[in-house]
This record gives sequence, structure tokens and C-alpha cells, in this order.
Amino acid sequence: MAFQELQWYDAIKLASPFPYVLAVTVDENNKANIIGLGWWTIAGWDPPMCAISVGQARYSHKCLMANPEFVLCFPASEQSKAAWFCGKKSGRDHDKFAEAGFEKLKAKIVKPPIIKGCSVAFECRVKSTMDAGDHTLFLAEIVAIHGDKDKIGHIYTIGYEKMLRFGNDLKVEPNLPE
Repeated sequence: MAFQELQWYDAIKLASPFPYVLAVTVDENNKANIIGLGWWTIAGWDPPMCAISVGQARYSHKCLMANPEFVLCFPASEQSKAAWFCGKKSGRDHDKFAEAGFEKLKAKIVKPPIIKGCSVAFECRVKSTMDAGDHTLFLAEIVAIHGDKDKIGHIYTIGYEKMLRFGNDLKVEPNLPE
């Protein structure tokens, strides 16, 4: 097939995989919530900054507007099923920590907790937002960093339909948890 114009969804799938992360937020009552994201990036070096893109209809968007802090957690490869669950269910209707089997660790600076067992966690404070159509881009300063240097496996999403797990042995394992 020749190089051709594509529909947006097809282009997203072809540009995949994207590193899959979990952003932990808290709502106006300090209830913790988790959202699965493929749309995030490092945005600055000094100070360290990152950005996440969250749909405006999402419960996590409401949480971020109420409390502009989050913890960006990189789930370890063995957490893929729980991480996928967090990207498929809404925190409006589910206690994702309880249902996914994640354990909370107290963050050093921000209100949202850290997910125990993740490979890296960035505690973040939102510095600015930008409207991006049906999403909002949250630009945040990374105010504390935690991690486990022995956990080198990560999870990647392919068009939010499939996942790949790179385990500590660096084997690629296709995975589509239910």
C-alpha cells in the first residue's frame, strides 16, 4: 500500500506504541482516583516538568481542576492488568485502587498518593493549562521523584486497544487484559 492520507484514529495506531502511565489525582473530597494515559511527555529539564492531556469529560479532569496536583506513575510490567483496568473504568463509578488491587503510598509533597510497585513516580504540581479541543493539557512541575532501579519493565499502548509489556528480562509480551 502506498503512502496515503489517513484518518486520525488510524494514524494514532500506526504511531504506536506510546508509553502507558497512570496519573493519580484526588477529588474535592480527597478521594484518590487513577487514570490511564498514553498522552504525556517530558516538557522541561530545569525545573523538571511534564505534561499530560486529559479529556474534559473525564472524572480525572474534574479532579485536576479541584486539586491541581497529580502523581505520574509508570506501572511495572507485572501491573499491566491492573493498569489497563484503570484506563477502561471511570473513577466516578469505581474505586480503582481497591478494584485494581493497588496499594497507596503517601507522597512526599503532593496530596495524591503513589501507586506501590510502580517503577517510577513523579509528584507533580500543575503550573498552567491549555485548552486542546476536547482535552486539556496540564503542564506541571515535577516536585519529587521516586523509583525502583530494579524494575526496568514498562507498559505501552497501541491505539488504546492493545498493550505491550516489556518485562525485566526485556522480552516483549503482547497483552490485552480484560
